[in-house]
Amino acid sequence: MTAFDEQGDALREAALAAGPEATVPTCPEWTVARLVRHVAAVQAWVLACIADPHGGEPRGERPPKEWDEIVPWWDGTRAELRRAFDSGPETPAHMPFPCYEANLRAWARRQAHEAAIHRLDAELAAGRDATTFDTMFAADGVDEALSMIIHRRRADWSAVEARGTVLVHAEDARRLWSLALAPGQPPALTGPADPDVTLSGGADAVYKRLWRRPADVSITGEATLLDPLETP
Repeated sequence: MTAFDEQGDALREAALAAGPEATVPTCPEWTVARLVRHVAAVQAWVLACIADPHGGEPRGERPPKEWDEIVPWWDGTRAELRRAFDSGPETPAHMPFPCYEANLRAWARRQAHEAAIHRLDAELAAGRDATTFDTMFAADGVDEALSMIIHRRRADWSAVEARGTVLVHAEDARRLWSLALAPGQPPALTGPADPDVTLSGGADAVYKRLWRRPADVSITGEATLLDPLETP
């Protein structure tokens, strides 16, 4: 089973357990119905990007609004997307984010992590403890967040005044990321340097912290320097 399958299945199960009217603590303005509708809409949009790899602005179908219709609609969309991913990782696909490769490998990775983070939301809405992600999967999510996702946070970095070096350490995965911050510039991955702030913990916790979900991490140094690393 792929990460996309595993995370999507777990998200669906938690959402059904919570019920459509349950509030989502990590997205206070959302109900579970809105959460599921969001995920379904994103996956429909990805299908449109795959169907028209050289298109300008593909638009996916909009999911229905009623809960009894959303879930089966989403099931069909997710199954169709899974079949599309089976076409092979190098298959071209429209990709509006320039830091990603324009192929199915990039979309499968992005959608696995999209489902994983919203899986946490659904679990918390259901009153459960959030799952602990596999170390390698979580470390991959940290890498994606720091090398790609944070660059989507804003189109214009001119108002950002942070300056310094951030070290992110996923201890159990034995992986380190060093990022340089400069005024008016997006964070840039660099070689090893003395950090002004260090974010450390297990890969699962670091992954969740970067996505602004509850996490038990250690932060030493100038904590405000982590603000530019928050995901959109």
